[in-house]
Amino acid sequence: MTKKSRFARVLDTIEVVGNKLPHPATLFLMMAVLVALLSWWASAVGLQAIHPATGEVIQVRNLLSADGIRWIYTNVEPNFVKFPPLGLVLVIMVGIGVAEGSGLFTVLVRQLVLGAPKRLITAAIIVAGIFSHLASEVGYVILIPLGAMIFHALGRHPMAGFAAAFAGVSAGFGSNFLIGSVDPILAGLSTSAAQIIDPEMDINPMVNYFFMFASAIMITIVGTWITEKIVEPRLGKYTGTEKPLEIEQITPLEKKGLRWAGIGTLVFVALMAWTIIPENGLLRDPETGGVLRSPFFSGIVVGLLLLFLVPGMIYGIIVGSIKNDKDVVKHMTHSMKGLGGYIVLVFFAAQFIYWFNYSNLGLVVAIDGAQFLSHIGFTGIPLILAFLLLSAFLNMFMGSASAKWAIMAPVFVPMFMLLGYHPGFTQAAFRIGDSVTNVITPMMSYFALIVTYAQRYDEKNGIGTIISLMIPYTVIFMVVWAIMITIWMWIGIPVGFDGPIHLP
Repeated sequence: MTKKSRFARVLDTIEVVGNKLPHPATLFLMMAVLVALLSWWASAVGLQAIHPATGEVIQVRNLLSADGIRWIYTNVEPNFVKFPPLGLVLVIMVGIGVAEGSGLFTVLVRQLVLGAPKRLITAAIIVAGIFSHLASEVGYVILIPLGAMIFHALGRHPMAGFAAAFAGVSAGFGSNFLIGSVDPILAGLSTSAAQIIDPEMDINPMVNYFFMFASAIMITIVGTWITEKIVEPRLGKYTGTEKPLEIEQITPLEKKGLRWAGIGTLVFVALMAWTIIPENGLLRDPETGGVLRSPFFSGIVVGLLLLFLVPGMIYGIIVGSIKNDKDVVKHMTHSMKGLGGYIVLVFFAAQFIYWFNYSNLGLVVAIDGAQFLSHIGFTGIPLILAFLLLSAFLNMFMGSASAKWAIMAPVFVPMFMLLGYHPGFTQAAFRIGDSVTNVITPMMSYFALIVTYAQRYDEKNGIGTIISLMIPYTVIFMVVWAIMITIWMWIGIPVGFDGPIHLP
């Protein structure tokens, strides 16, 4: 028997300890109660912070006060139904249910397994995860279970495919081959912060593009290595009860179904393109004519629903798995049946996250942390590395990248400008820290869904399993990314269009 490395033993310990914790739903409830107690203590001692952008005094709100208890009592239901991942998952699962129930997903996986070079599968899944951010956060819903399914079908451990997909999707926030919906949001916040120093400065959405593109290549290579050299060997052989897909040759009828499903998809994509590409496109912003903040992207979940529903129905009709409307509804219903555990988990996760947000604890921690770093006197590379660590740390408490940057940008963008750094470079550094800890924080909105996916392959899989599985990605991505941005600084390459390292 091969002796385990110290790192592997540490991961095993994290998994064991983590999984001895109560059920994730119970754990979220306990964390909500802890937040309530902390809010009472912080309020009693007068913990507060001054918002760097508005000058407003941010005080911790006591959840155990009369007002706090009234808020809790009246917001249990709104917290649950307004939790963003809940609606997105439920809507998309309607389409996925038809695509899966008709057999389209199964035959697509078989086709991929039979046709793709086996040595490139891991890299392909990570790349797909990086690209998934073009469609908002759909990668969490679709790609992670698909990655597990593909690995399982190949005789590899499904949780390794799960981990590769999860890493690719989360790292995509700081790396991408194309511009996504988050880029203009961050650029707008950076512009507002930069104008504190230079009222004429304007930051464009592609200011990080060069660094993001290079980062995407790095994430693909390093993520593949971590999956195949660390994560998969540690997992060993899968011994669970979940059966893999039978990898049989594609029949002529299935090929016909795939062909027509593909044609249907192309027609649908062309129709959607017609609503957004022309200057007078129906789903462009009716006021500005813009694309990135248009109805097309704000309602992207509907487009994704149809993207799975249309080819799924076409395929099912051709191969005979869908004969009438009752079959369609049956497939939709079946997909919803598997979400019972997720819905219960989301109920408690939503309470925890909304209680935390209401208390202002995360906001105060973020502001005080940012101000501490700004006052310790670091300069140059040590300052940048400390900034990366702070961003990664704050990401454990605040899941939203735009919310964190709204707090951090007014502090760090002007501070770094006074030190000679361009706001685009500061924003790029922030995105590194914001990406690496997504995979290990329960504050990430889709964490409850991730746990549910993991339990499909072993009901004992819990928060400890996820964290121990993903820590190698967090640690190694952080180290490699830190080295990468350090070299970038030394060479002086722009991080994007109109995004030099240093101010002119």
